[in-house]
Amino acid sequence: MEIRWLEDFMALARARHFSRAAELQHVSQPTFSRRIKLLEEAMGATLINRQTLPLSLTPAGERFFELCQRVTRDVREVRGQIAELEAEVHARISVGSTQGLFSHFYQRWASEAGVADRLQLNLKATSWVGERFLDALDGGECDLVLCYWHKDLPWGDRLARGEYESITLAREWLVPVSVATDSGEPRFPLPGVEGQTVPLIAYHSRGFLQSAIEAHLARGGESVNLLPLNENTQSASIKALVKQGFGMGWLPSRMTEKSEHFGSLTRAGDERWDVPLDIRLIRLREPRSDDLLALWKKLENRHA
Repeated sequence: MEIRWLEDFMALARARHFSRAAELQHVSQPTFSRRIKLLEEAMGATLINRQTLPLSLTPAGERFFELCQRVTRDVREVRGQIAELEAEVHARISVGSTQGLFSHFYQRWASEAGVADRLQLNLKATSWVGERFLDALDGGECDLVLCYWHKDLPWGDRLARGEYESITLAREWLVPVSVATDSGEPRFPLPGVEGQTVPLIAYHSRGFLQSAIEAHLARGGESVNLLPLNENTQSASIKALVKQGFGMGWLPSRMTEKSEHFGSLTRAGDERWDVPLDIRLIRLREPRSDDLLALWKKLENRHA
C-alpha cells in the first residue's frame, strides 16, 4: 500500500466522483480507478458504494477515511520535521580535521568554544594527508580545516599567498617517547649511542609533522643518527608501534598528558627534543556563507 493511494481515496471521498477526483490527483480516470480498486483489495473490503449518485462511502470506507486523515497528517508532520533536520545539517559548517586532532582536541575545543552544534565533521578528512587539506578547502569539500601548522612545512607558502585565513587555537608539542627498560630508562634514548642508529617510527613525509621534527633537529645542532623504519599518517599508529618496542617516535603531548609516564612509554629525551607546533583553523579568505563569517569572527574574538 502506498501513501498516494490514501491521498487518492481522500480525494474521492471529498469529490464523490471518479472523474473529478482523478483530475484533482492529476492522473487519468482509468489509472485512478485502478488505484482505488488496488486499495480495496489491499484492505480486503469495499470502501466505495458505487451504486449511489453521488458516490458514497461504505461503513468500512468511513472508518478507513478517518485512518487516512490521521496517517496523512502524521506523514506531513514527519516530512516537515525531517526537512527541518536536513536544513539544519546542511546549514552546519563542514570541518576537515586530522585524525589526531579529531581524537584529542576537536570535541573539547568545539564544546568549550560553544560552536559544536554549528559544525559538522567531514569524516573523510581523517584519511587525508598534508596539502590535501588545503586542496579540499579549494574544492569545497569542507569549509574549515583543523590541522597542525609550523613554519617549516614544505608547502606552507600557500598560506602566504593571500588565499586563506587562519586562527591559532592552541599550542602543541611533539614529545619524543620510547618504551622503558626494567629500570625505567628509555630503550631508545636521544641522541643515542655514538656509532649506533636510533630506530624511528616516522610520520608521513607529506604530512604536517615529519618536516617539523626534521627542521627542529637541524636547528638544534646536536648530532643524532635516526633510522626511519616506516612512515605513518596517524599519531595513533605511531604510538602503537612505539609501545610494541619497534623504535622511538614523537607524539603530540595531548596523547601523553594523562601521566608523567605514558603507560608503557617514557620520554626518549628531555625538553630540548620537544617540537613546537600550532593548532590552526583555516578557511578560504572569501567565505562561502554569512554563517561561516559570523562563526569565524566569534572565534577570532575568542582567540585574539
